[in-house]
Amino acid sequence: MNTERNSVGWFEIYVQDLDRAKAFYESTFEVSLQRLDSPTSGLELWAFPMQSDKPGCPGALVRMEGKDSGVGGTIIYFSCEDCSVEAARAAKNGGKVQQPKFAIGNYGFIAMVRDPDGNIIGLHSMR
Repeated sequence: MNTERNSVGWFEIYVQDLDRAKAFYESTFEVSLQRLDSPTSGLELWAFPMQSDKPGCPGALVRMEGKDSGVGGTIIYFSCEDCSVEAARAAKNGGKVQQPKFAIGNYGFIAMVRDPDGNIIGLHSMR
């Protein structure tokens, strides 16, 4: 993990009705969400305002085929130099690789791991 930045680099709030969720978050926080291009089908993302020069963690509302929302419907992504390294470490330490490293277009790479308690966390890297 890169210690020169915050540990958490991204969050996703999984939803079933994207229009309803988008209206709720935009109205509640008085912001406009921006659609992000998705490198895979069955995945739609709407990002909260992002400012790379400001503190805090960016994130998005996500609708993904086969992914539940509600309790357990949020995934935290940890920033890594190479997410495959941390995924391999997770597997050696009692976790399970849920989704090996894969490209997400211009946004880098992600991998998903399940911790020993069954929580899914995301790993993100630019290489």
